[in-house]
Amino acid sequence: MKEMQKNNGKEYWRSLDQIADTPEFRSFLEREFPENASEMTNPVTRRNFLGLMGASIAFAGLVSCRKPVQKIVPYVKAPEDMIPGIPKYYASTATLGSHAYGVLVESHGGRPTKIEGNEKHPSSLGKTNAFLQAEVLNVYDPDRAKSVSNEGTDAQWSDFVAFWKEKHSQFTESRGEGLAVISGEFSSPTRHRLYETFKSVFPKASWVIDEPVSYKNVYQGLETATGKRVRAKHHFDKAKVVLSIDNDFLGLEQESITGNRGFAKGRKVETEKDEMNRLYIVESSFSVTGSMSDHRKRLSQNQIERFVRQIASALGVLTNASENVVDPAWVNALVKDLKKNPGKSIVVAGHRQTAATHSIVFAINESLSNNGNTVTYHSDPYLVHDGDSIADVIKNASKLDTVIVLGSNPVYNSTAGQNFGEAYKKIKNRITLSLYKDETAALSTWHIHQAHFLESWGDAVAVDGTISTIQPLIQPLYNGKTNTEVLNLITSAEDKDCHDILNETWQDILKTKTLAKNWRRILHDGVHAENKSLITVKADGQAINNLVKSSDISATSLSKDNLEIVFYPSAKTYDGRYVNNGWLQEAPDPVTKISWDNAALISPKTAEELGVKTRDLVFINVGGKELEIVAHVLPGQADYVVSLEVGMGRKDYGRIADGAGFNVNTLKPSDSFSVTGARITPTGRTYVLANTQDHSSMENRPLIREATLEEYKKDPEFAPNMVKHPPLKSLWEEYPYTEGYQWGMAIDLNTCSGCNACVIACQSENNVPIVGKEQVEKGREMHWMRMDRYFSGDLDNPEMVYQPVACQHCENAPCEQVCPVQATLHDKEGLNVMTYNRCVGTRYCSNNCPYKVRRFNFFNYTKDYPETIKMVQNPDVTVRFRGVMEKCTYCTQRIQAAKIGAKNEGRTLVDGEVVTACQQACPADAIVFGNINDPESKVTKVKQQNRNYAMLGELNVKPRTTYLAKLRNPNPEIVKQTETVS
Repeated sequence: MKEMQKNNGKEYWRSLDQIADTPEFRSFLEREFPENASEMTNPVTRRNFLGLMGASIAFAGLVSCRKPVQKIVPYVKAPEDMIPGIPKYYASTATLGSHAYGVLVESHGGRPTKIEGNEKHPSSLGKTNAFLQAEVLNVYDPDRAKSVSNEGTDAQWSDFVAFWKEKHSQFTESRGEGLAVISGEFSSPTRHRLYETFKSVFPKASWVIDEPVSYKNVYQGLETATGKRVRAKHHFDKAKVVLSIDNDFLGLEQESITGNRGFAKGRKVETEKDEMNRLYIVESSFSVTGSMSDHRKRLSQNQIERFVRQIASALGVLTNASENVVDPAWVNALVKDLKKNPGKSIVVAGHRQTAATHSIVFAINESLSNNGNTVTYHSDPYLVHDGDSIADVIKNASKLDTVIVLGSNPVYNSTAGQNFGEAYKKIKNRITLSLYKDETAALSTWHIHQAHFLESWGDAVAVDGTISTIQPLIQPLYNGKTNTEVLNLITSAEDKDCHDILNETWQDILKTKTLAKNWRRILHDGVHAENKSLITVKADGQAINNLVKSSDISATSLSKDNLEIVFYPSAKTYDGRYVNNGWLQEAPDPVTKISWDNAALISPKTAEELGVKTRDLVFINVGGKELEIVAHVLPGQADYVVSLEVGMGRKDYGRIADGAGFNVNTLKPSDSFSVTGARITPTGRTYVLANTQDHSSMENRPLIREATLEEYKKDPEFAPNMVKHPPLKSLWEEYPYTEGYQWGMAIDLNTCSGCNACVIACQSENNVPIVGKEQVEKGREMHWMRMDRYFSGDLDNPEMVYQPVACQHCENAPCEQVCPVQATLHDKEGLNVMTYNRCVGTRYCSNNCPYKVRRFNFFNYTKDYPETIKMVQNPDVTVRFRGVMEKCTYCTQRIQAAKIGAKNEGRTLVDGEVVTACQQACPADAIVFGNINDPESKVTKVKQQNRNYAMLGELNVKPRTTYLAKLRNPNPEIVKQTETVS
């Protein structure tokens, strides 16, 4: 521990540039201000910047908000009449493929402005992720499709209705011959009812599933293993040991919100007497889940499937396992750990893994007594995930008269070996429903503009079978149509409102007599409390063995001339559906920290053998296809594996999306998330990447404090004692912050997974603008919350840790001491506040801030805003202007609102009544905020824990935000193996 106290036992590094001490890194380290500040006087650069602002500023052409026609039910008690300045809250549901997340939407003056999680919904439990936080921006996106179009010219919905009534008669007579519908995966009572009606009315028609990030393998694997159509829910809060098989359950998998919530409960350590869970993971590329792991193996996708069989063999689940992929001693230690915790462990595989792997994982969980305990299974009769394929449409294009695309984008999603666009153009009637005029809409004869879910009525089913409702916050801005309205028209030739369509479904669910009684309560809560989906299932050993035997997992020898490509969802765009969302595009990727782009991720060893460096443009060739893309060298990447992020590289889609990144779908196989046989060839050219990780580097500072659980138990005070310094004395008499409310925050590094939910929540709450790739590359990003990422250990297989950093609200704030006009100062409650109309833009405060968290407005971002920008902005937060410094305020507007409410009721604030935006969004509950003057408050008790430390506390700035040191819980047997090898 002496060595650890001296230098934390590890050397932490932000990037390969820092290790190499490159000139680029030195420039960021030594820079006091963002470079090229003189550009703020250049009108041409300013115009370019405003063009990139896209969805955050260009809202011209939007119609005014209108109250919904149908009655929607407020989530909390509120007066019947709308009171200006007093928000209302409504429960609704957001969907992502076949997954549903309950949300609570804040509405100001009839317009949605902020999204939070619904505490009563099992898939959100009151929390959100970055995608949900950013959804509100999509509602007001000026690039959304605004009208029905026919052959490229504007038309009316009534024109399409008349057209379809004629086609309906034709297809009714032919029983659907020549008709195809393309949709994504979904689970919804109403959509499923219409789906069944479609199959009944048009039995010869085809229904095609096009889902880029598909869970088909998951569902098929479970169906094979159990003989039933089920979905698995993982209770990470009950697990002491977790083995993740390429499953990013803290990041981009379907259970990311509940995964964070449950897993974090097992990482909460209050004293040295507490225990914590243990996480093993095997994956090809670093994920946020990998960053939280205690043991991580980097394997190719080919090796991962064989590793699962090795584990199954060691557990006695399989007898025909392949050769050892991982050191048997390491596997035996893992298996022993799993066996020691029967019914208290979880083995979980990601959506990229094969159906056979998911069947094996089910059998493994059954052998460990996890099924029914840490993993439960739920029937879902409303789930639609299988059907005909895009290849079938291409093959039968000449026989099709009409194709209807519902919310999917098969032209862009077309994978290697497919040319859906060419086949699609041969079909006479091509109809598309989508939120944007995307690549498929551009080739369609009819395009119907889709309503956003915050403008819609509908329903959805969660992973545990809970049915929830979707209710609108606002009348569709452009009179867009929903999936259910279009599908109902297709099946019945009747033009019905989505509310009436939904009502028909729920009359059957609730029965007519109880509909009126229960409907209001269901809308109020956002969920149907009755859930009978939980079932008991047993492994069908014969079916699993048959599937395993039929799966080809022969070993593939990878090299620099035979690379494996792995495709993964984007933290910025998911599968491409969020590509025009500026908040997400500008948020740095949690792992790579790249903003506004995607890149080919390769390991340091692979890069060295190929002669490739970060920012080099390369050609990737596989299967006769070629892609030019920028390379990024990532520590922890599996050797000879290239990871490609989907969803980028769009054209004529929107001002945010166009030109951002590279389209990797041209290399992706249609039936898999990986492919081998690839080669990389350098082009000799480079490409500018906006990477934020080095922007706020602080030289030789022990910012992260970390230990193993065993080390913590031996030295509980390691965190505060890690930095030695003389007695801290102030040069002047300090203000006594001892009376009234005194606000403070604590952030637990042991539960923070770096998911970016807090970053986007802060941006949404506080009207933080986006600045565009060029400005980010210069270090001018405006995020108030910064998610720093650090590596430690071996270059090829390092550990990774995150640290959220915002204004620390120092009691002895260095920024206040140098401001010549007192624009930044302290209030009596300990907040470091900004007086915007005093600020003259000297930026002395930014120079003197040791945490580098202040943001300067180089441009007047609001000058050219149209009036409709107010529709997405929080009316409780001031919009800043050119020449003004800004930063985290501890959500002072929320503090004041809570104080006013308490004062009106004649009482003081109670603990937990003030919740900051970042705290409310965080699915891991890593952030605690409150009154540190209250000895019984949660934040006070957290700060009293022995893991608590003040980052840069040795400077005597006395930050109000402190951190709980990071802990890892490695398996002692594996640690001993490693020490023996070394």
